[in-house]
Amino acid sequence: MEGNSAHQIKSICVFCRSNPGKNAKFVEPANNLGKVLAKRKIHLVYGGGSLGLMGCMSTAAHVGGSQVLGIIPTALAEGNFIGKTVGEELRVPTMQDRISKMLDNSDAFIALPGGIGTLEENFQIASWAQLNIHHKPIGLLNIDGFFNKLLSFLDQAGEENFIPHSARQIFISASTVEEMVDKLEDFVYKPDPVAAQIDWSKGNSSKNRKMDLSLHL
Repeated sequence: MEGNSAHQIKSICVFCRSNPGKNAKFVEPANNLGKVLAKRKIHLVYGGGSLGLMGCMSTAAHVGGSQVLGIIPTALAEGNFIGKTVGEELRVPTMQDRISKMLDNSDAFIALPGGIGTLEENFQIASWAQLNIHHKPIGLLNIDGFFNKLLSFLDQAGEENFIPHSARQIFISASTVEEMVDKLEDFVYKPDPVAAQIDWSKGNSSKNRKMDLSLHL
């Protein structure tokens, strides 16, 4: 179990796309996120590369003085599919290793507008929180209402008792970068009483994570 109360955040992992989308309105907030992280002396963890929203956000953070760690599978790095990583690069064998290392090196998570990969990373981290593997908050930077329908879905799933309140509260939304970081720092997780009984210290934690994700998603 990792993270359980409001505290000063030292590193944030950002999930986003390696392209800018078709509308330039997403680029400036991504750039501003990098600047705000640097201003607040928060380290950045991301998926590596230098293209799209990932590139402008990581470059802004690095130029501003943040320590930047790009975690990328070797196959993507050697294939040069997403450009050269900004800052320090950590290569891992698989996508599963990538998300595990992101969790290990981050105090909180922020998702920018993105596609399937961004959503997959978000929900994998959220499912681990639901299973009491960690208590780290996940922020959805809701630029121009991009995540409105997703938030409505989460609310509906909660109303239908498919998502417990303890899991729904993990997702924090904000329309500005400053508000988002403030909310992440103020976040206090209240674990589900049943999930709190799970002891993840027993056995191989990485194998347990894979098994429970396949069972619960």
